Amino acid sequence: MKRIALAAGALLVAGALAGVLRLDPAGAEAPAQSSDTVTVTGTGSVEAVPDRAEISAGVETRAATARAALAANGTAMRKVIDALRAGGGTDVTTETVSLSTAYDDQGTPNGFVASNVASATVAFDKAGALIDAAVDAGANAVYGPSPSRSDADALYRRALAQAVADAEQRAGVLAEATGRELGRVTSISESGAAPVPMAAKAAADASTPVVSGPQETTASVSVTYELR
Repeated sequence: MKRIALAAGALLVAGALAGVLRLDPAGAEAPAQSSDTVTVTGTGSVEAVPDRAEISAGVETRAATARAALAANGTAMRKVIDALRAGGGTDVTTETVSLSTAYDDQGTPNGFVASNVASATVAFDKAGALIDAAVDAGANAVYGPSPSRSDADALYRRALAQAVADAEQRAGVLAEATGRELGRVTSISESGAAPVPMAAKAAADASTPVVSGPQETTASVSVTYELR
């Protein structure tokens, strides 16, 4: 009975040592990982002036019948679409087509109203001229311009890299302040952000004034580090 008790005790000791040392597949001793961690949020930003813009232009027409309203709207809208393309617009796409009953000031039905809106992308410095061209062609509804960058993905990746570096610096400060060192990253998550317009500059030589200014593309990450 004493021999059995001694063998069981040896097994418990061996198991405890294995839990502390944890052998790797090659048989080498691996140090136990720290359970202490620090989680920080890092941010990064990149500024760039928009180089393109999206313009939406449309036509609203009224007529006594639905068919007449749609027919008149189609004729007018074809001219607007042609003007968008001729003015340098690309990716010309129909956004909405609608037909509804029209009412007078007393709420009495008095015909039908048809609407058609298309969008186009153009170089930002041509946005004002494209708006003028659409209006000259018959557009009576214009929206935009919505500024953007052709290399938006690359700008965001730069901001994301800055956010990761910022997180490491923040975590390093916290670790040093507590007499510790940073270990490996145990988790990381990303939070995206849309470009934010900043100060604008007036466009020159455009009958419809359109202003441009830098946009700030930002990125944010949350990173957890081990502490040694």
